[in-house]
Amino acid sequence: MGKIKVNNAEITVIQQDNEDYISLTDMLKSKDGEFFISDWLRNRNTLEYLGIWEKIHNPEFNYGEFAIINSNSGLNSFKISVKEWAKRTNAIGIQAKSGRYGGTYAHKDIAFEFGMWISPEFKIYLVKEYQRLQEKENKSLDWNVKRALTKINYRIHTDAIQQHLIPTLSVEPTISTVPTI
Repeated sequence: MGKIKVNNAEITVIQQDNEDYISLTDMLKSKDGEFFISDWLRNRNTLEYLGIWEKIHNPEFNYGEFAIINSNSGLNSFKISVKEWAKRTNAIGIQAKSGRYGGTYAHKDIAFEFGMWISPEFKIYLVKEYQRLQEKENKSLDWNVKRALTKINYRIHTDAIQQHLIPTLSVEPTISTVPTI
């Protein structure tokens, strides 16, 4: 788990199924006023984007339920929560978590779109900070891989020296003869 800082908001990034998910709850802290993720979900363009994302990444996505939700989007009376979206459509791209690391998390692709809803400037800084975090993690991973390879190569070299270059000395007892007078 990592953290990035965008517009004075500390934003949590977690890994799930080898994918990065970014906290939308943390992202909202940088937005002025009373805004909620459910406001973003009311937008027809948002739902269309989420539907396409799920279609590409989620073979278990419920298209029938998505069509019903999408047909109601844009109406003044329409409102949907993240939990309801995930439950009704079997979505994996955005999810609400409770507990210690609770909040709403979205796959990085979706989180970047949410960042655009906050503001174009916010999205640019979000992407930039996310890339910085990835580069930092890659350098750390690269260092760990080099360290492991060095350790393995050391063992191979010392074993080879021991087996092939160091002669085995056989110590045979020597019988000394003492001259008799």
